[in-house]
Order: sequence, then structure tokens, then C-alpha cells
Amino acid sequence: MAKLKKKCDERLERWFEEAMERIKKATGARTQVQLAEVLEVRQSSISDAKRRCSVPSDWFLKLYRSHGLNPNWLSDGQEPVYLNASRGAVAAENLLRETPAAYGRANARGRVVQVSTMAGGSADPAVWAPLPTEDLSIPESFYRPELAVLRVDAAGMEPLILRGAFVGVDMSQRQHPDGDLCAVHFPHQGLLIRRVFYQDGQFVLRAEEKSHADLHVPAAEMAARTLGRVIWVIQSLSPQA
Repeated sequence: MAKLKKKCDERLERWFEEAMERIKKATGARTQVQLAEVLEVRQSSISDAKRRCSVPSDWFLKLYRSHGLNPNWLSDGQEPVYLNASRGAVAAENLLRETPAAYGRANARGRVVQVSTMAGGSADPAVWAPLPTEDLSIPESFYRPELAVLRVDAAGMEPLILRGAFVGVDMSQRQHPDGDLCAVHFPHQGLLIRRVFYQDGQFVLRAEEKSHADLHVPAAEMAARTLGRVIWVIQSLSPQA
């Protein structure tokens, strides 16, 4: 019985934390003081709710009246986000992107994205353009407005990134902090994933696989040849052909 009670307590605690996170995101409240102001309650009421792992129903009603929020979404993540969108402070799509349930759980959100080859589809070898060849379902939290998803076709980054892995590249991130993974274009070769380092006025691109020689790109060319930074990898635990 003690074990069952502990399991139920953990479930309620997780539900409470997720509901409160949705409330904070939707209202912009970051602290208990700010949240108490939004809900028009004492700060001690927030602490009491946390101790009980229970959100008072009148809080949901207040948030509907003040922000147009759907009580079912606040409580359990059931869409739509707003019952009166004209009162909303944050776009619904941003709330859904930023506060998904854990992947694999009932309220988790996914998104289907196109996957391109590393070689790309441009007729000009000096330019890389996407060449979609398949679709992939990813967790909503993995999505970015400027996301490119690639299927790795080389072994240069093994064992970190295996041949056949799916790699997410944020094209809005074009900086090159030392050691970060970037997708960089090489004419007649397509994109390569490498660790990037800046040395003596040029960028050094380094593979994980030690048999691959370092590549060097003049600093003046790097921005034009960088697609973006690698932000996630989805792969099998064993190499694929």
C-alpha cells in the first residue's frame, strides 16, 4: 500500500507541475509573486497548492476570464488553448511548441518534417539546396522555425553520429563556438557534419573518426558555407547500411 501511495503522489506532483508550467507560460508569470498577482491570491496560496499538488478550480475560471484560456488545456493539455483568443497574451502555437508533454505520453505532440539528403538537390555545385526524400515524425519540442533535417550518409562523425542517423540543424544558429557541431557545405561534396574550431584566421573542421583529415575553411568563407548548428540527433544504437 505504501508503494502504491507513493506512486500516486508522484503522478499528482507531475500533473501539478505540468499544469502550473502551462499557467506560467500563458500568463508570463515567472515567480510565485507574479503568479499570485495574476491569480489575485496570496503568495501563501501558491505554496499551499504546491503542497497539496492541487490547482483550485477557481484559478482556472479566473484565467479563462482574464486571459481567455481553456481550463481543459491548463489542467490536462487538451486543445484548444484558448476559448477566447482575443484575450490571449501569447500565441497558441508558441505555447504548444514550448510546453509539450514528455514524448510518448498521452498529451505529447509530434510534427512531421521533411528529411533531405546531405548531397542536396542544387544544380550548382557551389550551392546547397534541400532535396527531400522522406518524412520523419519528431517531438514538437524538437521543432524550430528554421529547421533542416538531414539523413547522415557518411561515417566521419562515428561513433557520435552513426551513418543513417537523422540530424536536426537550426539554420538560425550560424555562430561557431569552438567544439560545436555544424553542417558546412563543400562544393561537389554536399554537407558535412563536423566539430568546428577557430585557429589562426581560419576554421578547422574536425571529424570524430580519426582517419578523416581535418578540413580548413578561410574565415571569410565560413558564413556563406554554414547551413547551421546541429541541435539534435535521432539514431539507432547500431550502424545502418
